[in-house]
Amino acid sequence: MTVRMLLAGDIGGTKTRLGVFSRERGFRSPLVEVNFVSARYPDFTAMIKEFLGRIDLTVRDACVGVAGPVTQGVAKVTNLPWVLDEKRLKRDLRLSSIKLLNDLEALACAVPLLEASDLHTLNKGRPVPGGNIAILAPGTGLGEAFLTWDGKRYVSHASEGGHADFAPNTPLERELLRYLQGRFDHVSYEKVCSGAGMPNIYRFLRDRKHFEEPPWLSAKITREEDFTPVIVSNALGRRNQTDLCVKTLDLFVSVLGAEAGNMALRVLAANGVYIGGGIPRRIVRFLENDRFMRSFRRKGRMSNLIAQIPVYVILNPDVALMGAAWYGFNCIHS
Repeated sequence: MTVRMLLAGDIGGTKTRLGVFSRERGFRSPLVEVNFVSARYPDFTAMIKEFLGRIDLTVRDACVGVAGPVTQGVAKVTNLPWVLDEKRLKRDLRLSSIKLLNDLEALACAVPLLEASDLHTLNKGRPVPGGNIAILAPGTGLGEAFLTWDGKRYVSHASEGGHADFAPNTPLERELLRYLQGRFDHVSYEKVCSGAGMPNIYRFLRDRKHFEEPPWLSAKITREEDFTPVIVSNALGRRNQTDLCVKTLDLFVSVLGAEAGNMALRVLAANGVYIGGGIPRRIVRFLENDRFMRSFRRKGRMSNLIAQIPVYVILNPDVALMGAAWYGFNCIHS
């Protein structure tokens, strides 16, 4: 019997994961998986050709999650100069089929597949089986999606809610908004609550003299094109921990909690809110310190309702790739 294999991908602004899956091995055990630095490639086709050249496997179908909106089979990656077209990719890569979907839609497909070991609970709540599910993922950008139950299984829906207007809730956040309005034409949640947004919080706290920037930290940041990892490391570390980095992460977590609560209300996520992306996995300790949940619950007359909604951090780094593989096997050739 011929084993049908599927190429699954998760394209991010910083990193792209590619894997080959078979239904027999399942969505947790790719036959091969490789991580790529996205910006090193002029386009996705060049990356795929390199990947396929490395492996001794024949692949005829593909399903790829893209960090950006997908319209009629065409996707523009939000934080990369890439445009992907299903028809062109199918022709250039000699595939029988290819499906592009929003990366958070792909991640959402995997949520029903997750096990207890894949999750860290921030709020136990009272899950409602079959209720809607919300997903947020601060990575390079801020992705959002949601799931609805159709009577047989959960169906994923893409969203670009991360680009909605940032709404401050405290005097410090209002000052942050004014600061960012002086730098950007539009201030979205993504401008604050993402890997690209965290440096904006840092600069605000530094430039407005809320906290001093040590000379050694200034020198370190100057050397880095992307200094979000520096902020996180120096907020989490026992050595060289700085108040500026700690407060940056505190403010980040507070805004993330507020937007997670907003998302929970928008889709009435009675069966849970799931926080994905690379940053939350690293900062679980900050997410546990109640700042996140205070912001999440602070919804006026809806506070009691939202306090019943479960909240989880997704610990599995391959969840979006799993979701793309699931979609490919179940929705392209089901």
